[in-house]
Amino acid sequence: MGVLSLCLLSLLTLTSVDAAILTLQSPRFTITSAAASQLRSEPISLKEKPSPLTLGAADVLKLSFQVVEKDGEKGVQPHQTFLRFYDPVTGEEGIQPVRVSSTGKAKFELNMAKPPASIPPTTATNLLSVSLLLGSFEHSPAKYELFDLVLPESQSVPLHELEHTFHPQPPIHHTFRAEQKVPPRIISAAGAALVLAPWVALLGLLAHLQPSVPYLFSINIIPFIATLAAFEGLLLWYWVDLKLGQVLLYGSILGVFTAAAGKQALATKSDLRRK
Repeated sequence: MGVLSLCLLSLLTLTSVDAAILTLQSPRFTITSAAASQLRSEPISLKEKPSPLTLGAADVLKLSFQVVEKDGEKGVQPHQTFLRFYDPVTGEEGIQPVRVSSTGKAKFELNMAKPPASIPPTTATNLLSVSLLLGSFEHSPAKYELFDLVLPESQSVPLHELEHTFHPQPPIHHTFRAEQKVPPRIISAAGAALVLAPWVALLGLLAHLQPSVPYLFSINIIPFIATLAAFEGLLLWYWVDLKLGQVLLYGSILGVFTAAAGKQALATKSDLRRK
């Protein structure tokens, strides 16, 4: 017995000790073809299975029975009724619920043209053992072996278009770009000299010109020079750590002081020229 069907019966067994036993009355199966012609029809014995039932790809199996108490003929509607399809070779099983009326009568139809998903995968040689499971809170659970079933072989599952991508793939070989070649030292030295040459020339000219800035450190001009230096320091801080929003905030505050200091420095320079 499979795990699923065992759990269904065990749950109902806990509340059915010393309860009445359920049995089947007038169980019968009928096999018809796609043209609705009857191929086989027999009553089912609960003591001995009939010869295996064989269904074609378009055949229909009809099963009918009535659930009654064993000691009487009163129809009973179980709380749970299932047909179990079990393959003893592979261990695959499927559980199909069956609807039972209030009088205990039930009918089940298996159309091979549209088989239910509960039917386990089948082969051309393996038989499916079909049994009926009955469960009720007022009666003892019951299991009846009905018959063996031969079904057409299950079709293979179609492969998904991306199925091949879920298999091991060839190893990936990375191709890296060759390391950059360093130019000769003589060329690097010549380039550095070419870049530094204008600065050497500028320093030499400044040494001969000797510019005079007598009021650079005046008490009224030095604040403007300090704010300009602060702007340079702010840009350096931005390059190292600050974000753009912080630079704009600090720069706007510093700009107010720079404008005031610059106005004072221009006024001082104008007064010095008049003298």
